[in-house]
Amino acid sequence: MIRSLPSPFENCLVLSGPTAVGKSALALELSESLNAEIISADSMLVYRGMNIGTGKPSPEELARVPHYLIDCLEPWQSANVAWWLEQTQKTIQQIQAKGKQPLIVGGTPLYLKAIIAGLFDSPPSDPILRRQLEDEAKTSGAAGLHQQLQLCDPISAQRLHPNDLQRVIRALEVFLLTKKPLSSWQNQIGWQEKRASGPPFQLKNGKLQFLVLSLERQELYQRINQRVEQMFALGWIEEVKSLLNLPQPMSNQASKALGYQEIIAFLEGKMSLLETKERIATLTRQFAKRQLTWFRHLPGVIFSDNQLTIQLWGEKIR
Repeated sequence: MIRSLPSPFENCLVLSGPTAVGKSALALELSESLNAEIISADSMLVYRGMNIGTGKPSPEELARVPHYLIDCLEPWQSANVAWWLEQTQKTIQQIQAKGKQPLIVGGTPLYLKAIIAGLFDSPPSDPILRRQLEDEAKTSGAAGLHQQLQLCDPISAQRLHPNDLQRVIRALEVFLLTKKPLSSWQNQIGWQEKRASGPPFQLKNGKLQFLVLSLERQELYQRINQRVEQMFALGWIEEVKSLLNLPQPMSNQASKALGYQEIIAFLEGKMSLLETKERIATLTRQFAKRQLTWFRHLPGVIFSDNQLTIQLWGEKIR
């Protein structure tokens, strides 16, 4: 059964795009003229103490325009799509009560897909089974789990990259618990219909409100490389050291943030600094490519640039 989205989403603006494309800077620039307050749709910005590696807005930027769903969990806690939707619904109502425009900004594909298509019911996680699968991945590798998924759920296996271990494990977990592929759960009546019909939320002038910033691939990759260098210069290694000294270890979800495991490997002497930087830049470019693939499959979104975004949202700008 599909759970429909609450009505507060109808009047939101959504600005997304791949990592390092400049969506946060543009959102900050537009927020004052849009009379808007910003809700983060980034799954890693929720964690306190993970500032540099996640590209979190600076204290000055956070003070300039109210931001929500940033720094609201400890690194040993976890969040999921359902939690984000619930928190976002409450936040939208708070913003609208002040006469402000909610502006959702971020690039976590599952959060954004949920805005368009809603959530489908699936079995709850089994901590014991998930731990067994995680242990198996450590011994036999991610590729081995992905091969298992190909046998029981070829549709999900084709959609998921072998290195996307968290989602590969979830797909296997669903099959082992229910004897039913995750892809068939996602094809419940209503899910495909919603996905095919496009987003149910439109601006009054008929223009869709879901915009995805894009750049030429080479320019985007250059930005990513420069961003990685800047993060190291800002003290990313020291940030990771601080996280390792917390009273509790990072949760499985928080530890999936790009680059953190690679810096831990560097601190353990498994990689040189140059190798670490190159590895993180490569992983980030690959992630940006996967984000763009996700966005292209979201119905009804408009690929945009800074100027086109201003034009499309013109009637909302004071």
